[in-house]
Amino acid sequence: MSIDFVLNDEGIATITINRPERMNAMDAEHYQLLSEAWVMVRDDPAVRVAIITGAGERSFTAGADLKSFIPSQPTMAEMMLTQTGQLLNRGLEVWKPVISAINGFCVGGGMTLMLATDIRVAAEHAMFGVSEVKRGVFPANGGTQRIARQLPYAIAMEMLLVGDNIDSATAARWGLINAVVPKEKLMETAFAYARRIAANAPLAVQAAKELAVRSLDVDLPTGLRIEQIMLRHLQGTDDVREGTKAFAEKRAPKFVGR
Repeated sequence: MSIDFVLNDEGIATITINRPERMNAMDAEHYQLLSEAWVMVRDDPAVRVAIITGAGERSFTAGADLKSFIPSQPTMAEMMLTQTGQLLNRGLEVWKPVISAINGFCVGGGMTLMLATDIRVAAEHAMFGVSEVKRGVFPANGGTQRIARQLPYAIAMEMLLVGDNIDSATAARWGLINAVVPKEKLMETAFAYARRIAANAPLAVQAAKELAVRSLDVDLPTGLRIEQIMLRHLQGTDDVREGTKAFAEKRAPKFVGR
């Protein structure tokens, strides 16, 4: 029962929500551990890309363990501590790319977590849904904020308001996930994506992600100007010099992130 964090020598961090006996649902302790894992991804320069998955084959994560959260109401003082225990889907800014390896049920807070990731690979038996309205609440931590940005409006509203699940083939058809694979190929596929990303210039990758995410909240002229300024900063990095030299020498570049 834990949040497992492993960083390999390729710069790929793997975060595993390890509570299979509870469908990888998370109580307050697990959310705090997950928050700490995201901070490590954000702050450790050795991390170039992260994969998030769940233990076992039944569930990616069911999100919040409702038995531990619904009966307890936070105080107003707690409500004002907006930066405490920050999560990827709650607003923590992590510009390293994050890949979801969805190994089963991706429901409730599991789906809101997935919506905050960048690339999503799902096993064929995976299921997706936000059924909180059937429990008297709604999908928080970004659930109501991201779904209509990532799905056609009518489909997003059907998922939010009806609360039924969809299968992986349907999720792929609507562009919610990148790939559907047999369960035994799930992590292999996720790592293939991660290795391709990790081979690229890390500062450029992070800048590209940040610019794309921020483009959702700014007008086009502002976005173009920010893009111009960011590019000017990158042009002075060692990685740009290495990339240019490697291209001229017809070899693979060795990026160092500076």
